[in-house]
Amino acid sequence: MNAIIQLMSESPAYFIGTVFVVSLLVGSFLNVVIYRLPIMMERSWRSECEQFLHPDTVNSNPQASTFNLVKPDSTCPHCQHKIRAWENIPVLSWLWLRGRCSQCRHAISIRYPLVELCTAVLSTLAAWHFGFGMPAMIAVLATWLLIAMTFIDLDKMLLPDQLTLSLLWIALVVSVNHTFVSAQDAIIGAALGYVCLWSLYWAFKLLTGKEGMGYGDFKLLAALGALVGWQHLPVVILLSSFVGALVGVSLIVVQGRDKSQPIPFGPYLAAAGWLTLLYGDWIVDQYLHLLVY
Repeated sequence: MNAIIQLMSESPAYFIGTVFVVSLLVGSFLNVVIYRLPIMMERSWRSECEQFLHPDTVNSNPQASTFNLVKPDSTCPHCQHKIRAWENIPVLSWLWLRGRCSQCRHAISIRYPLVELCTAVLSTLAAWHFGFGMPAMIAVLATWLLIAMTFIDLDKMLLPDQLTLSLLWIALVVSVNHTFVSAQDAIIGAALGYVCLWSLYWAFKLLTGKEGMGYGDFKLLAALGALVGWQHLPVVILLSSFVGALVGVSLIVVQGRDKSQPIPFGPYLAAAGWLTLLYGDWIVDQYLHLLVY
């Protein structure tokens, strides 16, 4: 292990290549997380409701089958064919199978290899940007969490605490060593990030009687504030708001989407936070340059 670490520290090419391959494998696991975590949460909520509403009858129900991030084994949702190891190689298996199940020949969504490839490419960019060391490791880990949150929010309009709070605590812990920002800047960034969207939520609700966003968005911005520091929070908010508004208007104009239909804000926060983590200083410099000239 020490030899591998030393090799990665001495050879940028080996380090970048390792991150790419490992992130491809992680991307395959993220597909499992994206699909299963919301189901696990829903089952947990149902169980808690049953225990609260019918405390005397819950224990008499047969034990539910195991369902977590490991079990049961992955199967085709159409024919229940168990996915074999060679059919689960990131990207390559999808290409080899031509995007179809080996048994029933039903189409396999192209999103699976895209998530794997996106995870590998973005993680590699983060590793290349920071170079071998703790900042790169944390940036890659943050990338994995943000990708999982993005697709879960797109699918379910949900940002799980298991992901948002994990990113928040990671960002706060690494700030002790000034990995990206100081502990003081991280704590203030987390507090301001949460309070900013919390205040906007209540202002919108009091004015319209409707909920404009969920509490998961507050927690995600708090995590991003801890990661990039309070000084870069305006960059995250402006970038995410601009892209979110642009996409929302495009959906209404091009697709005729109902204006009252909610749009998840988490993906735009995640994208803006990732860009700010890597290029926040450059973005601020370019903005100030435009103001001067």
